[in-house]
Amino acid sequence: MTNSFPYSDDNKRYHTWNYHLRHKFGEKVFKVSLNGGFTCPNIDGTKGVGGCTYCSHYGSGDFAGNPLESLPEQFEQVKQKMHQKWPDASYIGYFQAYTNTYAPLEELKQKYESILQLPKVVGLSISTRPDVLPDDVVDYLAEINQRTYLIVELGLQTIHDETGKRINRHHTYQDFLEGYEKLHQKGIPVCAHIIDGLPGESHQDMLETAQALSQLDLHCIKIHLLHVLKHTVMAEQYQNGEFPLLRLEEYVQIICDQLEVLPPELIIQRLTGDGAKEDLIGPLWSLKKFVVLNEIDKELVRRDSWQGKYYQKP
Repeated sequence: MTNSFPYSDDNKRYHTWNYHLRHKFGEKVFKVSLNGGFTCPNIDGTKGVGGCTYCSHYGSGDFAGNPLESLPEQFEQVKQKMHQKWPDASYIGYFQAYTNTYAPLEELKQKYESILQLPKVVGLSISTRPDVLPDDVVDYLAEINQRTYLIVELGLQTIHDETGKRINRHHTYQDFLEGYEKLHQKGIPVCAHIIDGLPGESHQDMLETAQALSQLDLHCIKIHLLHVLKHTVMAEQYQNGEFPLLRLEEYVQIICDQLEVLPPELIIQRLTGDGAKEDLIGPLWSLKKFVVLNEIDKELVRRDSWQGKYYQKP
């Protein structure tokens, strides 16, 4: 069966991150994950304490650099590891761990600029919460966006506020929309993060999150599989039998249903997740990442479907 999906050079029926980068830059580009030494308003008591219930002690930056080292030192070490797989590439500095706009503007400038000045860095990706976007920081991000490739990654996880309360998120869907709008008005590309499999959510709930985001002008999206990691609040809840984990078959169906309602031009940065093997409680099938992606590909072929097949323009 031939693949007529317009944003593909291979068998993928969705708009992959790799396709986007190769067509934009004409070469391999990879992210270099960094830990800028930030904290989070959901950890330090400004919004809450303890973080989200799924959050590891790395603050969603499990594969970022060592915060005891300078950012250029981190960059070099992570870059060299990545070069084992891709020996010739350019880089996007990825401020991943914790909330990467949660500091005074001058501190943010020093940290971001220390990466932008490195050789072969073609952009920045900055992960943050939608409720930590002060006006002066947004103005600075708009200025960065004029001189390099910038993405601001906003953690939403779900549009359902009851779920947000259950996972101790301490922001609402409305907060996300307001943060998105501040960035969008300045022309800053936004990547939304969502998580499938959160406690209490049905297949329909997860589909509604994708449908809601399909009506925004997002640059890209990351769809994560819920991982239960050791030493988290969610690990205790799971071990107490408070919620089940998704089976692979369920996850594949959810992902394909979500892809079908998302706009075809939306870049899909991620369709599953990477939990550190030594910390992962479940789902254990997620460790076989390429199996998961292959099952998604096969299901789209089986349906003769693709990203955006049922997309409805706003």
